[in-house]
Amino acid sequence: MTEEKRKQRHKKAMQTKKRLVDARIAEAQIDRGVLIVITGNGKGKTSSAFGTAIRSLGYGYKVAIVQFIKGAGECGERNFLQNHPDVFYTVMATGFTWETQDRDVDIQAAQAVWQSAKAYLLNPDIHLVILDELTYMVKYGYLDGEEVLSCLKNRPVQQNVIVTGRAASKDLLALADTASEINVIKHAFDAGIKAQKGIEW
Repeated sequence: MTEEKRKQRHKKAMQTKKRLVDARIAEAQIDRGVLIVITGNGKGKTSSAFGTAIRSLGYGYKVAIVQFIKGAGECGERNFLQNHPDVFYTVMATGFTWETQDRDVDIQAAQAVWQSAKAYLLNPDIHLVILDELTYMVKYGYLDGEEVLSCLKNRPVQQNVIVTGRAASKDLLALADTASEINVIKHAFDAGIKAQKGIEW
């Protein structure tokens, strides 16, 4: 195949692809916020959610971030975002459950943070709500799964929500508009490499 034929073939293929993409864009007529669930055992769930937070802030939108489980130690994304004028930030602040080793304390902390989350989920001025590691709170029974689903269903129409964490429930995945699963291929920690500041936290 000559170079000129390759170029012509490429152009024709891209013209066909553009028609298909344009048709799909034209068909999407529903205007409302979306529920995104990012689950799986791989690294990057929270990082993805925070990338979307920065994207929203770039357009001048208000963002609420609720972090379950995490919070006792330093957190680079929190350092950067918690004092942003358009960010509402709530952290469970008890640390990982394997550190606290106290179910009652964890439940009380989760319930307290959930009250803030519920308030954010009622506020139509908040464009994006991130519920980081929420899946664990439901899985462990710290929060009532039905109440969580109800709050997500009944949030303001234009509000977007991202839920992160492993083992997302079937009901949560069914409710989601977009669901992604991040799987492990390999992880540096498994090879004995220390967690890196600015990369893992």
